[in-house]
Amino acid sequence: MMPQAINVSRDARIDFFRGLALVFIFIDHIPDDVLNDFTLHAVGFCDAAEVFIFLSGYSAGLHYGKAFWRVDLIHGEALLLRRIWTLYIAHIFVFMIYTATVSYTVETFHNPMYSEELQVGDFLTSTHVVIVKALLLQFQPAYLDILPLYIVLLALQLVLMPLERRRPLILLIPSAIVYLVVQVWDWPNLPAYPEDRTWYFNPFAWQFLFCLGVVLGLSRLSGRVLFPRDRRLFMLAVVVVAISTVIKTSWTLHWHFEEIPALLIGWLEPISKTNLAPLRLINFLALALMVEWMMTPQAQFLKMPLARAMIACGKLSLNIFCLGILLSVTGHFALVEFGSGFAMQVAVNGAGISIMVAIAYFILWFRRAERPPATESLKAPSAVRGE
Repeated sequence: MMPQAINVSRDARIDFFRGLALVFIFIDHIPDDVLNDFTLHAVGFCDAAEVFIFLSGYSAGLHYGKAFWRVDLIHGEALLLRRIWTLYIAHIFVFMIYTATVSYTVETFHNPMYSEELQVGDFLTSTHVVIVKALLLQFQPAYLDILPLYIVLLALQLVLMPLERRRPLILLIPSAIVYLVVQVWDWPNLPAYPEDRTWYFNPFAWQFLFCLGVVLGLSRLSGRVLFPRDRRLFMLAVVVVAISTVIKTSWTLHWHFEEIPALLIGWLEPISKTNLAPLRLINFLALALMVEWMMTPQAQFLKMPLARAMIACGKLSLNIFCLGILLSVTGHFALVEFGSGFAMQVAVNGAGISIMVAIAYFILWFRRAERPPATESLKAPSAVRGE
């Protein structure tokens, strides 16, 4: 028997950390950015990609789980298909603007380095083939590899969601097995273009983190407790995060100061991001558990102006993600062509983040302005009856 879905208010923590992840993605996509040393990847084995994918899965479980429980299977599948289509259109739209921007910059500044660095050289030489490959999600220039992953993972939920809402933990078993297969044999992965490449984010590995997020979202929606709060587990998470932070921070410092040793780097590297290496996954899950324990949805911190700015970005994750990608590549061009001094880097980062926040606030304001006042909506039936 299906559990009765409960009403779940919007959790500001989800929007806050999703917005923060989008800002980190913007910063991390700018090579040699002064702020690169202050994002998640500088102090942990994971980075903003894990945050984005996990919270996307969690939000999918909450949002689409309501449709599957409260309406019917067909309605839930239709909502998923509509979202997948929206993501696909957004990806193609950003791809066209991205490639046009890179092409224009290459011609304007006579710098062919950009086409190779940003992996659009094939687009400039074999446009007719690359466009088809882009439509098939096989051609993924630099910065444009997360949305295709998100599309594939959400499409997977067309099959899994009807099963996950009934037996969520059982569905995690095959998901975990597929993840382990990738770790042991470094296979499979989806083919990319050119033919000798594969997807940068291996969907067969990253599906486990996404599915875990979906299952946790569904469990919150249904009121079931899949993972009880255990203080011993929390203390273990604290230890894992502390050790990871010390080790990874030593690597970051070693990059700038060679006299500082990079702890255990010879034993731990390489740590595959493509296959979501276990160190990345464990570090992220420990960090997520700590945050869930230490920050409640009613935390006063979430009412501060900076947090509210991140929440605004998180509420519009797709819009701000696409904008952030374009701002990252534009910022990269600005630093290369007009100087990469400290002041210039601060200006580029400040301008990019400010634009992201301003656009988020504007869209939210516009959406509120479009809604009819409550009094008008109450009077509408009377007007129809001619009263």
